[in-house]
Amino acid sequence: MLTNGLNHLGLSVKNLAASSAFFVELLGWEQSAVDLNYPRCAVSDGKLKLTLWQVRSPDQVAEFSRRDHLGLHHLALEISTQQALQQLYQSARDYPGVTIEFAPQLVNGGPRVHMMCAEPGGLRIEFIWPGQ
Repeated sequence: MLTNGLNHLGLSVKNLAASSAFFVELLGWEQSAVDLNYPRCAVSDGKLKLTLWQVRSPDQVAEFSRRDHLGLHHLALEISTQQALQQLYQSARDYPGVTIEFAPQLVNGGPRVHMMCAEPGGLRIEFIWPGQ
């Protein structure tokens, strides 16, 4: 194979500060490589690194549609326990700017459980517990 896994994933967001805060404050990720000239920043959970890019005109962007736009359908992040997924749901539902698409539910009858939301910058994120 020519490649060796994912180095980072670059994602455009409407509000860099709100999106980076979502990852840092709600999920406990670390932020690094802030460059307000672009503007962009990097966030990581220690395994996955995302580079978040502020769009030029947030009030003029086309809202995300998983059925109409090429590219990212959603970002799926694994959660270590079902209890942690439930706790995340409780926190995310009250977090400013987060839109819950659906609460934790079984995937195709289980044992996997997942939830879907959009973070404040508009990215669609699935949180999934893979089951026992």
